[in-house]
Amino acid sequence: MQLTLWTYEGPPHIGAMRIATAMQGIHYVLHAPQGDTYADLLFTMIERRDRRPPVTYTTFQARDLGSDTATLFKNAVRDAYERFKPEAMIVGASCTAELIQDDPGGLAAALGLPIPVIALELPAYQRKENWGAAETFYHLVRAATNNVAVPARTGRPVSVNILGPAALGFRHRDDLIEVTDLLGKLGVAINVIAPLGARFADLARIPEADANIVLYPEIAGTAAAYLARKFSQKTIATVPIGLNATREFAAEIAALTHRPLPDDLESGARSAWYARSVDSTYLTGKRVFVFGDASHAIALARVAAREIGFTVVGLGSYSREFAREVKAAAALYDIEALISDDYLTIEAAIAAAQPELVLGTQMERHIAKRLGIPCAVISAPTHVQDFPARHSPFAGFEGANVLFDTLTHPLMMGLEEHLLGMFREDFEFNDQAAPSHLGAEAAAPTLTSPIAASIPAAPDAPAPVGWEASAEAELKKIPFFVRGKARKNTELFAAEHGVTLITIETIYDAKAHFSR
Repeated sequence: MQLTLWTYEGPPHIGAMRIATAMQGIHYVLHAPQGDTYADLLFTMIERRDRRPPVTYTTFQARDLGSDTATLFKNAVRDAYERFKPEAMIVGASCTAELIQDDPGGLAAALGLPIPVIALELPAYQRKENWGAAETFYHLVRAATNNVAVPARTGRPVSVNILGPAALGFRHRDDLIEVTDLLGKLGVAINVIAPLGARFADLARIPEADANIVLYPEIAGTAAAYLARKFSQKTIATVPIGLNATREFAAEIAALTHRPLPDDLESGARSAWYARSVDSTYLTGKRVFVFGDASHAIALARVAAREIGFTVVGLGSYSREFAREVKAAAALYDIEALISDDYLTIEAAIAAAQPELVLGTQMERHIAKRLGIPCAVISAPTHVQDFPARHSPFAGFEGANVLFDTLTHPLMMGLEEHLLGMFREDFEFNDQAAPSHLGAEAAAPTLTSPIAASIPAAPDAPAPVGWEASAEAELKKIPFFVRGKARKNTELFAAEHGVTLITIETIYDAKAHFSR
């Protein structure tokens, strides 16, 4: 038996809450014990919503288990309807309430409420949060479109639906703004956006559109597959995260509308030029380990490898339902995908891969910190830091700009720390040195040469006879503006220690020496 201290996803009823909270006019009655009301805090404290989620808990207690919990549930449903007057209601049980085997769907149906009541059966001990969200959204769409006929779409402008953005979604709010703006530039009308901001009645209009954009397959994939089967709607499955993916997404929309791409479509895109700049080309080949939900892990691995020039040495996801897609993506980088929700397994994989950058969730951020590796958070589970006050999308061309910063800045900060450590005792850069911009007239530093003082010359030590080719190659990875100093310090170290041929090990021994 393994004690779980941390999990990547909550139980499936949390996923149902994310859908109910994202929509308008929906109310969720959850058969749950008193302690399960913690879930409200996910939305009010982490996402910083200004109101509680639209959820009524039965909040039964231990003493209620010996009496009639079914009546308790029916009273909760009836009271919620009278108080909130929702347009539709979803009912279900939390993981704890599932054990007492009441039938929320049947009990609610027996009340004969004059609104649609959708029963959810979410097996809490087999499935997780994203699956619960996908299943809830699918059942809502299916209930709303059950009696809708296949509409005639000819003779009217092309339109699309955006499916997937939800409450408590990683950058969903900002991604939606970017994708909506992009579709406007491409001249295509948006029919329905769901679940975020949609009402139950809006779901019945989904079949009117020509295609469904599946922005997050973990949430909208099941509903989109149903809509494709029943209403013959096209599915646009390209997730526009990253510059190349956004270009492919735009091309798919252009093919749908039979309209050319506007010339200024990429006018705000800066990531491609930045990736070719001197500041980032010295990062080429950096080893990166990527882990997260399927959509973000696959997209970020592609961005890292194809757009910035990193080497992907690890790719994994906790989204078991999308293991096939993640494995296919990993094969592109000649690596084996890691499909796991055991953070200890993932920590071991990161340690074994020895990456220079980790792109992961908040858990990988903690793992990377323990291992001393730079890290950027690129995926749910969400943290309060993942809902910044500023606009910060991952999708679209502006999202590609944000991703460039997200992926390169941790390495740049790491480089700065490395340089500060390496030259901390340098005669020119030490704390006692005068500002270099004041020139020779500036006050002389109080220390003459800390290096010379700390490493007395060894008169009898042989001078280094040269550098190994591999060491020279390693030296070239250091930015040109400090490369000379690195060479000088390494040669000083070698002379002092009697090293006649400088190797890669000598460089790092010198770094460690001067960083003390």
